[in-house]
Amino acid sequence: MKLLRLLALAALLPSQVLHATSNTPAPPQKVKLQLVTDQVLSPVAMAVPGDGSNRQFVCQKEGRVWIIRNGKLQPQPFLDVSAEMVKINPGYDERGLLGIAFHPRFKSNGKFYLYYSVPSSTKGSNHKSLVAEYKVSSANPDLADKDSKRTVMEIEQPESNHNGGDLAFGPDNYLYISLGDGGGAGDRHGATGNGQNMDTWLGKILRIDVNGTPYSVPKDNPFVNKPGIKPEIWAYGLRNAWRMSFDKGTKRLFAGDVGQNKYEEVDIITKGGNYGWRIMEGYHGFRESEGDKTKLIEPIHEYDHDQGISITGGYVYRGNAIPALRGQYVFGDYNGKSWTLVPAGAKWTGQELELVGKPANMQILSWGQDEAGELYVLVSIPAGANPKGAVYKLVKA
Repeated sequence: MKLLRLLALAALLPSQVLHATSNTPAPPQKVKLQLVTDQVLSPVAMAVPGDGSNRQFVCQKEGRVWIIRNGKLQPQPFLDVSAEMVKINPGYDERGLLGIAFHPRFKSNGKFYLYYSVPSSTKGSNHKSLVAEYKVSSANPDLADKDSKRTVMEIEQPESNHNGGDLAFGPDNYLYISLGDGGGAGDRHGATGNGQNMDTWLGKILRIDVNGTPYSVPKDNPFVNKPGIKPEIWAYGLRNAWRMSFDKGTKRLFAGDVGQNKYEEVDIITKGGNYGWRIMEGYHGFRESEGDKTKLIEPIHEYDHDQGISITGGYVYRGNAIPALRGQYVFGDYNGKSWTLVPAGAKWTGQELELVGKPANMQILSWGQDEAGELYVLVSIPAGANPKGAVYKLVKA
């Protein structure tokens, strides 16, 4: 997500097909938006515990985790970490409570994980990104035990933006963590930028075993025992993989990587993959002289800034309520537009997804998926001094 482009929301350009992959317009697919709640400001992440409780847990960027149970927002936060965090600018801030994931054995061990922004005392750092473990209260399953906090990782962040911040457990039961390049324009960090610097976690997707102390590195991570390379790295060359998700069907990891000035991209993340930043932006050169393009993994899709301004990721639809979407990657952009992707060789084909009932000026912040595979869109609705946040469920039009 990029500060310089976030105010350009009025110029929402009509389009039916993402012209980066097709020049032939096709009628947009349609789904309805069913309001779940409009009482959570800045909802930026959603996760489910996998315990059959039909609960969705939503992160409010300002530091609270809320529970939606059977379609209704619970009146009390599950957890509030706002007092530990850096002060969040209510108008715009890329820091905050950005990610949540539940341990694969949550039903028996009650453990879950948060990613949020805390103050740093390190010179040259704007803040730290903290990955912390918590447990649910033994007395109330709708409350977290705040005293159970255990620090898993701390990552120094040189600037306030490009924090990534998504958390997801893979089918291998390891925790994947997305991290942006450290902020600023053009990844001007060191000789090659953080995205290509293998001695930093920034600009990467990490893979760790949270069952270690404070964690351990899986032995089959691609860069274990490689001198000068952080062993936690699973993939690299990413600018700001704001949201990522595992496909319930194929188990592949999808990431929406926010671009610089021209292109947004969708990647399928593979072990040891180099996704090109800052050598490339999408399919196009950014600083081509800095690396061998033949060794880079291209995105499966890109779109330019005639179409959007900042990709907010999505999910492959594996639910049953909207059969027409099954197997398609559903994703959106901060400007409120959304699309689907279907495989078409190395480059997937994009088609507009019309969200029936979408509020005017709606900004898409993130997406969610419940235990049944149904999808949710998490949004902000600017309204002068009284902005709103909302969670909608996608239902058949």
